[in-house]
Amino acid sequence: MDRDERFARADRVIKVGFWINAFLMVMKLLAGHFGNSEAVFADGVESGCDFIAILSTIIALKIGRKPFDDKHPYGHGKAESISAVLVALVIFATGGGILYNAVTTIINREYAEPQLMAVIAAFATIVIKETLFRYSRTVSKRLESPAVEAIAKDHRKDALTSVATLIGVGGAYFGIVLLDPLAAGLTALFIFHIGWETFRSAAHDLMDGQPPEELISGVTAIAESVPGVEHVHEIRGRRSGQYLIVDLKLEMDPEMTVKESHDIATEVKRLIFERFPNVGDVMIHINPHEEEHEDLIRL
Repeated sequence: MDRDERFARADRVIKVGFWINAFLMVMKLLAGHFGNSEAVFADGVESGCDFIAILSTIIALKIGRKPFDDKHPYGHGKAESISAVLVALVIFATGGGILYNAVTTIINREYAEPQLMAVIAAFATIVIKETLFRYSRTVSKRLESPAVEAIAKDHRKDALTSVATLIGVGGAYFGIVLLDPLAAGLTALFIFHIGWETFRSAAHDLMDGQPPEELISGVTAIAESVPGVEHVHEIRGRRSGQYLIVDLKLEMDPEMTVKESHDIATEVKRLIFERFPNVGDVMIHINPHEEEHEDLIRL
C-alpha cells in the first residue's frame, strides 16, 4: 500500500465518522430534550464533543501527511499522536460534565419520565456506533494509525455509553426513574476509562516508546537472515504517525569493504520495507563482528 492510499483510507474513516456523528448528535439531542431523558441528552452532548475530536484528527492527518523538510527531517507524523492526546482530553472533559449532571440530578431528586423516542434513539446509537467501531478498527489495524485508532476507540466508547443509556432510559421508561441519571453516571465511568487508554497510547508514542515486541523480533529475524549480517547488536524503534522509524546496529565482518557492507545494509532495509509496510525508514549502523567496540551515546 503506497503513501497516498494509506492517507486516503484514513481520510475515508474520519469523514464517515464525522457525518454519522453529526446525524447521531442531532438525533440524541432532540430525543433527549423532547423525550425527557437526561441520559440520552448527555449522550447527545458527548457526540457534540466528538466533533472537536474528529476535527482535530482531520487537521492532524493533513499535517502528518506532509513530507519531511529541513525543519522536520523525520516528517510530521507526530501530529497524529498530538491529536490523539487532544481527543483524550475531550473525552475526559465530556465524562466529567456528564458525571456532574448525573450526581446533581440524583441529589436534587429532579427525575423526569422518558418517552419512547428516547429509548429508540439509544438503541439506534448502539447499532450504528458499534458498526463504526468495527469498520474504523479494521482500518486502524491495517494502517497502524494512532489518530484513526483514537477515533475507533471513541466509537466503541459511544457504543458502550449507549448500552448504559439504553438500560437507564429503558428502566426509567417503565417506571424506575432513578435509572436514567444512574445510567448517565455509569456512562461517565466508561468515558474516563477509554479516555485514559487513548491518552496512554498517544503519550507512549510521543515519548518514543518501543514498538510491539513482535515487530522488533520480526525485524531482527529479517536482518539476521541476510548473508553477511553476523548479528543484530541493537534495535530500537519509534512511531511517527502511521509509520515506524527503526534504528539497527548490525555486526559484520570487519574486513568487509564499505561498498560490500553498504550493499548488505541496503538489502536488509529492502526486505524490512517489503515485510513491514508501516515501517517508514530504517537507520543502519555497522559494527565490527567479534571485536571490542564502543557505541558512544549520551542518553
